[in-house]
Amino acid sequence: MSRQAPTLEDVAREAGVSRATVSRVVNGIRNVDPEIQEVVRRAIERTGYAPNRAARSLVTRRAETVALVVSGAGDITEAGQDTFATRVFADPFFGRVVGGIVGFLRPRSMHPVLMFSESAEAREEVLTYLRQGRADGALVVSTHSDDPLPALLADARLPAVLFARPSRPVPLSYVDLAHRDGGRLAAEHLLARGCRRPATVCGPLNVAASQERLAGFRDTLARHGHPHVPVAEGEFTLDSGLAAMSDLLTRQPGLDGVFAANDLMAQGACQAVQQHGLRVPEDVAVVGFDDSSVAVTCHPRLTTIRQPVEEMAAEMARLLDEHIHGVRTEATSVVFDPELVVRESA
Repeated sequence: MSRQAPTLEDVAREAGVSRATVSRVVNGIRNVDPEIQEVVRRAIERTGYAPNRAARSLVTRRAETVALVVSGAGDITEAGQDTFATRVFADPFFGRVVGGIVGFLRPRSMHPVLMFSESAEAREEVLTYLRQGRADGALVVSTHSDDPLPALLADARLPAVLFARPSRPVPLSYVDLAHRDGGRLAAEHLLARGCRRPATVCGPLNVAASQERLAGFRDTLARHGHPHVPVAEGEFTLDSGLAAMSDLLTRQPGLDGVFAANDLMAQGACQAVQQHGLRVPEDVAVVGFDDSSVAVTCHPRLTTIRQPVEEMAAEMARLLDEHIHGVRTEATSVVFDPELVVRESA
């Protein structure tokens, strides 16, 4: 005969509390004393009780999932949709975002559902998914400053938190980095090394973070007597970094330092320097941005500006959790500070 699954009553007896108290703990209702919550959780572990998710959803009216939306702008064709997804998965930045989000959600028995929003049709699918209650809210990573999704979510009054400050003001919470300070740190480090002809491989200029990193780099160099900074635009990919750096080396022979706006482009820049018969950092110092896994697998290892992506993503999930549970009713912002990490490339 099979053993009957443990019930709420079994947990209540084990914990020495009422069935109603166990139910409130299981359903995430927050008016239970923390010590009692811990007693109930230990009783759940000892009995092996597993809540019926369907029944729990009827009580809490929550799906216990959140939509992790990677969003673009415009109307991408069907062929372009595959390219969009491929670029997302190729960038180690996105894996770090997922890691931070999952690290926060998993202990709370919540799970992310990955969605792409790179066209008008896809954006409508996201809105419908949320309106139907199939996810409790959205964590949005936008890849384009003209992305209309944040405004659509705000107009629909759906719980959502953004990774990065939106280019147009919307009443949604967001987390971001002080990108301009990151550009400043890169410039100061190259100057401290004695670089006299610095340049930069910036990110796509339709992305606010790229604009801010470039502005911080330029402003700092201007304050130190460098009125003109050669710039080549990349697309946050290794190949674009290689191409942009090759262009800079051709246009600006003798440049001795470069700031690349992410680590993938910095890796491409290192390859371009070496292809031109030069050495990193002896001839050209290279500074990246992000402190991703690329920074330690690149040869030489990258000096870079650390963006605490995992911590930022976890904070984004925490803010959404507060909005979902009504703990936070007004939009807020949390801005993290960048940090210089010195390795062999500069």
